[in-house]
Amino acid sequence: MTPHNVVEMLKSRGVIDKGLAYDIEQDAVQNGKDIVQVLLSYGIYTTEDEFWAQVADELGADHFDLDNFEPPPSVVALIPGGMARLYGAFPITLDAQGLHVAFTDPLNPQLVEDLRFGLEKTIVPVVARRSQVLNLIEKYYGAGAPSIEEIFGQLGKAGKDGITAEAEANSAPIVKFVDLVMQQAIKERASDIHFEPFEREFKIRYRVDGSLYEMAPPPLHLATSIISRVKVMASMNIAERRIPQDGRIMTNVGGKPVDMRVNSLPTQHGESVVLRVLDRSSINIELDALGMQPFLQDYIVETIHKPNGIFIVTGPTGAGKTTTLYACLRRINTIDCKLITAEDPVEYELDGVMQVPINEAVGLTFAKALRSFLRQDPDRIMVGEMRDLETAQIAIQASLTGHLVLSTLHTNDSAGAVTRLVDMGVEPFLVSATLEGVLAQRLLRTICKSCRSPYEPSLHILNQLNLTPEDIGGKHFYTGSGCSVCGSSGYKGRKGLYELLDVTDPIRELITSRAPSIVLKQKAIELGMVTLREDGLRSIYDGSTTIEEVLKYT
Repeated sequence: MTPHNVVEMLKSRGVIDKGLAYDIEQDAVQNGKDIVQVLLSYGIYTTEDEFWAQVADELGADHFDLDNFEPPPSVVALIPGGMARLYGAFPITLDAQGLHVAFTDPLNPQLVEDLRFGLEKTIVPVVARRSQVLNLIEKYYGAGAPSIEEIFGQLGKAGKDGITAEAEANSAPIVKFVDLVMQQAIKERASDIHFEPFEREFKIRYRVDGSLYEMAPPPLHLATSIISRVKVMASMNIAERRIPQDGRIMTNVGGKPVDMRVNSLPTQHGESVVLRVLDRSSINIELDALGMQPFLQDYIVETIHKPNGIFIVTGPTGAGKTTTLYACLRRINTIDCKLITAEDPVEYELDGVMQVPINEAVGLTFAKALRSFLRQDPDRIMVGEMRDLETAQIAIQASLTGHLVLSTLHTNDSAGAVTRLVDMGVEPFLVSATLEGVLAQRLLRTICKSCRSPYEPSLHILNQLNLTPEDIGGKHFYTGSGCSVCGSSGYKGRKGLYELLDVTDPIRELITSRAPSIVLKQKAIELGMVTLREDGLRSIYDGSTTIEEVLKYT
């Protein structure tokens, strides 16, 4: 159950006031605690059963103690194992009212509705302790996941009876299939899910650790129905297929709340839909957890505590720039500091930070938001991206009037960020006067610890890194041979590579004289800058990644 749903219920019943509701929800969300245990620790309830009795009263449902419950096999058989695990549902009894089902999240009405679609039966929710429901699901259905093949058998029969895509989108096989795709993606730690219609096939792909993997494709004739189902879940207009749309899905997978940002794009053979999985755990990442070298972390901490100036994080899409900036904001988010951000869109809510979602359709651009920020008495400002001259000029103005500005750019390296600002039309002397530092970064895959093994790289590979056998001396190289833990890819997880351009006086002189980025970079290296390639070599030598990954990203 989401902490938000629980505290909203308790507020509406007068059990807790608004202030206590906020404290309880933050305690559960930020520390990853079970909401029921938080309520017990606050003394709201003396036993867990008191809480579940109140939930039952709220829903007008029966409250059961299932500790010694033994269901009839005929009732257990009414919900397939895959669906029971997917929806956190266990059947209790069947009577004239319908099938009475206990849910792990009884406050989520969508689960009841989806199960009704999936089973084509009237579902009567009942309430029991979450642990009891989980134990019964484990005991009677096991821990396995439903197979794609099980659902494909039902999908093959769907979509051929002349019913509309809208009706088909809510049919049992389609609902089950889309839920399974999402469940599988979350289990595999995917950052994006792609639904892609082509002339002769309908592809579904996941992006895991920066690489795309294809799953078994569903029948082509179901493309419209499957995409319509996703659009229904994202509260998008399923009848409109001519223009791009944006939506959001908030659901539960395996008992954890999951947010997905959804975008549809009309293509030649139908709508392409991409779901960006928003990992809430990244909100809580601290600078210490980003894998930076100590000198780099110390520099960033010192810079973000300065009273004014501009600090830029640069890199391609998916390089982890937002995560780094959030970690910086967490470090400086104190009671004596006013923080405001402009983001497109706001992906995660940060407690204590004023966050403004950019909406260009109504004229709320980065520049317009930033201009208003200066009248909000901020100490530090984050601008999601400096896209144009106007935004860059206002950011510089904010810096000159005593504000620290954090922002991002899309450039290949740290020196490129300086020339990008000048190319936009910003006067070099203003860049020189305000820029404190530029952090370029990449995310590359790390070797799976379960199948990591040493190997000898060929001379050809070493030449690509400009290394000779003499350079590497006695250093060891590793690769992943592929195993069940990493899905045979040899990689599991990602880590950052970093390159810091510290804007010191010699660099400022070069910026003012409009020096090209290659000259800036050479001077920075002379002054001790560790390049992305050098940081990549460090990661190779410490056995955390492969030569191929470093060559790919640097």
